Amino acid sequence: MAFLSTLFSQVINGLQSGSIYALVALGYSMVYGIIMLLNFAHGDIIMIGAYVVWFTIVNFGLHPVVSILLAIAVSTVLGVVIEKVAYAPLRSSPRLSLLITAIGISFLLENGAQLVFGAGAKVVPTFLTGPSLRMGSATISFPALVTIAVTVVIMIGLTLLVQKTKLGKAMRAVSEDMGAAQLMGINLNTTISFTFALGSALAAVASVLYLSSYS
Repeated sequence: MAFLSTLFSQVINGLQSGSIYALVALGYSMVYGIIMLLNFAHGDIIMIGAYVVWFTIVNFGLHPVVSILLAIAVSTVLGVVIEKVAYAPLRSSPRLSLLITAIGISFLLENGAQLVFGAGAKVVPTFLTGPSLRMGSATISFPALVTIAVTVVIMIGLTLLVQKTKLGKAMRAVSEDMGAAQLMGINLNTTISFTFALGSALAAVASVLYLSSYS
């Protein structure tokens, strides 16, 4: 029984960690699928989302829900601004130019965050609390339940978005053939900006779930 309990706990831990990585990968792969860009700044948007949650809770005492919504909003806007300012002007440039720009944006965000928040370790207060689920001798923590449930809901929502909505179909068309999509009347700028906004929002959700799991 002890072996089965340990095995079950490790499976839940794997699902919890894998759910966070899945959200990160979804946002990253959507951007790559649309404009074939390795967006190195994606990880730094996750960092910004985490800093927003920590800063607003610790320094302003905001309710965790408000902090989470604010982190998602900031990350979403940041992703769109980066796309408009740094990537859009280079859309017709060689891939290497976009790649170097992505690395530069990543360094800018990392060093900017270090200047603003410092390089020391930060203590994140526990902000996601609730009842644990006990199954026999194994216990599933509330953050693990929330992480897995949120990831499943988001994946289902993204599937419906991509398969059923007009914007989702536009995303698929642009990823298949950008030139043909433009000829068919698809607004390229709107589609790419929406993809960056969605990917950045997923990055913020991943950062929140990570903080809740390991705070």
